[in-house]
Amino acid sequence: MKRKKKVWLYSLLAIFIVLILGITGASAYLYYFAFEPQKPLNSKMAVKKKVQLDKDKRWLRQTKQQVWSEKSAGQNLNLKAVYLPATRPTTKTIIVAHGYQENHLQMASYLRMFHNMGYNVLAPDDRGAGTSQGKYIGFGWPDRLDYVKWIKQVIRKKGDHSEIGLFGVSMGGATVMMASGEKLPAQVKAVVEDSGYSSIEEELTYELKQRFGVPKQPLITTASWFTEAKAGFDFKKGSSVKQLHKNQRPIFFIHGGADKFVPTRMVYQNYRASTTSKQIWVVPKTGHAMAYYEYPKLYQQRVGNFFTKWVR
Repeated sequence: MKRKKKVWLYSLLAIFIVLILGITGASAYLYYFAFEPQKPLNSKMAVKKKVQLDKDKRWLRQTKQQVWSEKSAGQNLNLKAVYLPATRPTTKTIIVAHGYQENHLQMASYLRMFHNMGYNVLAPDDRGAGTSQGKYIGFGWPDRLDYVKWIKQVIRKKGDHSEIGLFGVSMGGATVMMASGEKLPAQVKAVVEDSGYSSIEEELTYELKQRFGVPKQPLITTASWFTEAKAGFDFKKGSSVKQLHKNQRPIFFIHGGADKFVPTRMVYQNYRASTTSKQIWVVPKTGHAMAYYEYPKLYQQRVGNFFTKWVR
């Protein structure tokens, strides 16, 4: 009996060790898969978007621009941004936040759009992206505080009379929503977000189920511990919804009605969370971050009208 009891105890211990090792390995893999910079996702880009974006990247390379620098809000990272001055001098500036596994170059279409509207445009490379330092992707949460610093730099350089709009797509949409809940200078007048998620936790939970068929727990919790140890922040705190409860700026929500990467239901969560002046445009039969590329004229009109109303 004693021998059988020992075998039973050793078996339980072995199973426990295997489970711990498995969860640890899975947590490390989730961190690597989601939070470490990878190659841009251009291979999966829709043809319509790729053709237009290539044209706009060529335009961007030929357009007068400056490189701005900023220190990250914590961790002492050197961050870079491209600044495009308007053709005619203006105090109006749009700050553009890029998407997941991207940098400012992938936002060329939007930079061109705002430049054509007559705005100054500032397009940062987030932590771990483009020419900015960093070994992880912040999913907008640590980055929100970096954007507060970019906002203040615009005011320092362009004057107290500056009027600023925040704009972001996909992860950039979440970034500007998260930034909207911070104590922002009065010069920030409005926010436009396109295809942003409701929280980092919900987006990762959705991706775990869609890609791997894995349930939320315990992996989300253990991966959050792993991410905090490796990158220095708790992604479970990164919530657009919670930040939007504190937002005091007018905001325009845009989302594809057929978004399979950031599910469309999330835009309704974000919309309900905001108690300020707000608009929503759910674009029928449109995939993730494709509203501009599917309906460029209508997109420019709606976004342009919104910023004209508030950034004036």
